[in-house]
Amino acid sequence: MTGADELKRRVEHSPAFILDMPQVHANLQPLQRIKQASGCRILYSMKALPLVPLLADLKQRVDGISVSSLFEARLANAVLGGQGSLHLTTPGLRPEEFAELGGLCSHISFNSLPQYRRLHESSAGYSKGLRVNPKLSFADDERYDPCRKHSKLGVDIALLQQGLPAGIEGLHIHTVFGQTDFQPLQAVITELKPLLTPQSGLKWLNLGGGYLYHRIAGLNPIIEAIRYLKTHIAEQVYLEPGKALVGNAGYLLTTVLDSFDSDGKTVLVLDSSVNHHPEIFEYRRRPLLLDEDIQGGRAAILAGSTCLAGDIFGEYRFDNIPAVGDKLVFADVGAYSLIKAQRFNGYALPAVYLKQNDECGLLKQDDYAEYSRQWLG
Repeated sequence: MTGADELKRRVEHSPAFILDMPQVHANLQPLQRIKQASGCRILYSMKALPLVPLLADLKQRVDGISVSSLFEARLANAVLGGQGSLHLTTPGLRPEEFAELGGLCSHISFNSLPQYRRLHESSAGYSKGLRVNPKLSFADDERYDPCRKHSKLGVDIALLQQGLPAGIEGLHIHTVFGQTDFQPLQAVITELKPLLTPQSGLKWLNLGGGYLYHRIAGLNPIIEAIRYLKTHIAEQVYLEPGKALVGNAGYLLTTVLDSFDSDGKTVLVLDSSVNHHPEIFEYRRRPLLLDEDIQGGRAAILAGSTCLAGDIFGEYRFDNIPAVGDKLVFADVGAYSLIKAQRFNGYALPAVYLKQNDECGLLKQDDYAEYSRQWLG
């Protein structure tokens, strides 16, 4: 893992988001082993982080990109330049955009049967699929369980027991988040086997994302599953990692602005906020702080600089409480952070850096002109 001290030396601006490209490449290695052993194809799920230098780098290393909207499809297509696959699935397909999407995307997985019936004939040239909800839940928190009760994500498997609609060539399956073993995937394949027959006429299966491949020791279960599916069910199988590639490759550097006592505890106000990583607040997560000493004898609450009372990163332990002006580094914030970040209270977004080898290069610094333009200045 990149050391906090190294980032503090190399990164001038604060707050700053840093993407470590060597770590992204390391995260790709288990996926490349799976691809080599099974013959599957790898898509990057750009919703995790749609940074163009990242997409341009991955263009040479993956087989395509998965997208969720017209803007994502346009950006991915511009980067790919017609090379590789472009897969789309979303609950929110807009009729007025669909003709363009059909021209940009190689594969579209419709989210519901009514959505398919309304739109599939309004554009041509792409391979038609369905997102399927196998009704198997593996997440403890229903906020990120695609198979929760009354789910909006995918066609209920019970509606497909009599077969797939005419024209469907593929199925998209996504059931997990942050998973570190392949048991859920094996269970889903077993549940879907009545649909997954040679007679179904399927050309492809997209097994979705949600698996942290770099944290799974044994890859044989997924290799064997893909080999089975390619031999008996469909010509091609796709994986679409997002967080698995960029999650642990992202860092947020921030600086202590103020320090004071509140009801007997030290509060450190940072120049960042949970608005720069909204999932901290959404999912009540406590992000990893590289500067923490869990055996430290002192503790401090790290708070963001906005007026939101709940703008709190968490309570952390230190040997010595950081002082005003000290820099701190949060880790494992590469996915679903910068893409969700916003300027609440008018605070600038983090500067963006790309780390390659021993260099950290500044890509972008947010400024007042961006803020003013957002609000029609």
